[in-house]
Amino acid sequence: MRLDMAAIRRGCPNCEIRSFRHLCGAELDHFRNAAKADSPLMVACTQQAAQFTDAIGERPGGITFVNIRETAGWSREGANAGAKMAALLAAAAIPAPDYPLVTLSSEGIILIYGHDEAAVDVGRLLAGHLDVTVMLKQPADVTPPATAVFPIVKGTIQNARGHFGAFELTIDDYARSRPSSRDRFVFEAPRNGATSRCDLVLDLSGEPPLFPAHDLRDGYLRADPRDPAAVLRAVLAARDLVGSFDKPKYVEFTPSLCAHSRSKLTGCHRCLDLCPTGAITPAGDHVAVNAEVCAGCGQCAAACPTGAASYTQPPADTQLQILRAMLLTYQEAGGTHPVLLLHDSQHGTPLIDALARHGDGLHANVLPLTVNELTQVGLEAIIGAFAYGAAAVRFLLRAKPRHGVTGLLLTISMAETILAGLGFDGRRVATIETDDPDALAEQLTGIGNLAGLETPATFRTVGKRSDLLRFGLSELHRLAPKTVDVIALPEGAPIGAITVDTGGCTLCLSCVSACPTGALRADPERPVLKFVEDACVQCGLCESTCPEKVIRLKPQIDFRARRAPAQIIKEEEPALCVRCGTPFGVKSTIDRIATELEGRHWMYPAGDKRLNVLRMCADCRVIVMSEQQFDPFKGVPERAPPRTTDDYLRRRENKD
Repeated sequence: MRLDMAAIRRGCPNCEIRSFRHLCGAELDHFRNAAKADSPLMVACTQQAAQFTDAIGERPGGITFVNIRETAGWSREGANAGAKMAALLAAAAIPAPDYPLVTLSSEGIILIYGHDEAAVDVGRLLAGHLDVTVMLKQPADVTPPATAVFPIVKGTIQNARGHFGAFELTIDDYARSRPSSRDRFVFEAPRNGATSRCDLVLDLSGEPPLFPAHDLRDGYLRADPRDPAAVLRAVLAARDLVGSFDKPKYVEFTPSLCAHSRSKLTGCHRCLDLCPTGAITPAGDHVAVNAEVCAGCGQCAAACPTGAASYTQPPADTQLQILRAMLLTYQEAGGTHPVLLLHDSQHGTPLIDALARHGDGLHANVLPLTVNELTQVGLEAIIGAFAYGAAAVRFLLRAKPRHGVTGLLLTISMAETILAGLGFDGRRVATIETDDPDALAEQLTGIGNLAGLETPATFRTVGKRSDLLRFGLSELHRLAPKTVDVIALPEGAPIGAITVDTGGCTLCLSCVSACPTGALRADPERPVLKFVEDACVQCGLCESTCPEKVIRLKPQIDFRARRAPAQIIKEEEPALCVRCGTPFGVKSTIDRIATELEGRHWMYPAGDKRLNVLRMCADCRVIVMSEQQFDPFKGVPERAPPRTTDDYLRRRENKD
């Protein structure tokens, strides 16, 4: 592997950089000496990370290991990959904050669910390690074992919920086997609606999985009973799942920022639509995220318009800092036409390794960046990448993803629309969906020499995704090839405006009380509806709350919105109290109510002075009614007595 040390030093000018030919062998003492210093230490090798760590033991500040071999040096263009190597080193130097953990515990209680003796055989394999129960669905000729080592029952799982360490199953046709069973199992009388609780479920039924996105449900193991190798892998995995285990708390949730619902009317439901595991459920005005079930796909955080849901691995602002370091360093080191390749470690890393070892490797301008889940990447990261000079962005997906990627595809669609509107030609953002390293190389080759910004932005920023997105859009707009003020966006975008049929609007201001971000505002001095587009997150609460149904969402970017004052949507003359002169409502609404009621309602006969109370403020209305000893029941028309149950029963008998 050839090293362009000049390019690496240009990209990392404030670092002491040294190169070696056999650092993990004959030159290991150089590493030991470097490790004695107090400054941060980075080793551009991951293969021998364990050896380096063992050579010095614990070190304050630790060691950062970076792979520049499969990702850069082992390539047909490896001799020109110095700028890429500098970029990879710079990205790895950005520290990621600690993230919270969730502890899940298992006592090893497992339910094995199958049809025949294959499930019983698996029970025998696990009986010495776990607390086993075997449940057979509609068993046929299954010979009972001579010794009852574990319970064998029959039943059909109708519903499954819960998580590793706390599964709850609803079972129909449940029955225990009789000890007197001879050549085949004989069961007790079955019953429906039985409940079973266990720590683990091993599903050998060969039927559709019990959970959505079942591959992401910890503790739920599934194998085709006709595949002995798959069954053995499931057995080995189950055997070790006893004790307490920590998993990341992938999503931090702030209920007060959630725009899901107000007054039992639904607004934003993006996260509910996208969550593949069902970890998110409505909980009144907001949603709740079950951290034990959450598998960390990050689609909720990427789509959340208010920042109520935020991803922790890493947070959005840290991810943007990594992109900034990578792209700016690459260009400072002399690199051109950077293509950002986002991938995960389970699928993308082995594919890149295979391409490096058995193919031509990645191009020198393709910058690979590992993320926990590709679906965690939000619009702010893509916009930020182009503001920092990326020429193209590609997402490396499995040919058949483990869970839905609808959220990511919507994000890509929005990014493409924005970039095209700002004058970036060609296909700038796309997915590469393959399990073949040669197909990966071919699709990367087809990108072409797309150019990024000549003078990239250098901004630093922290905060929620919505803040990062607005600032990134502003910077990209400032530097883009084409200057436009407004770009229409696809439905579901987290930014935009509203349209109001002002002719039907009564200025009831229900929308103002429902708006969670203050985008819709009132004025305490006069009847007016104002709108601040920069604060709108397109949650839809105003649309669902409006009693006249005159509000519609309008997803768009107006780059003038950040500096624009509040827009007056509708303003009317106030109604003044006829007794004290205090403004108390909308004059047109009060006039319409008075016109509708006068002479048409028993309380307000035509020409009666009672009608004046409708034109008074609340305080004066109470005073006048008290002075006039107003009896609200006087003159109430006689009505038929209320119907009782007996009345309905008699009516039904008469019909019969």
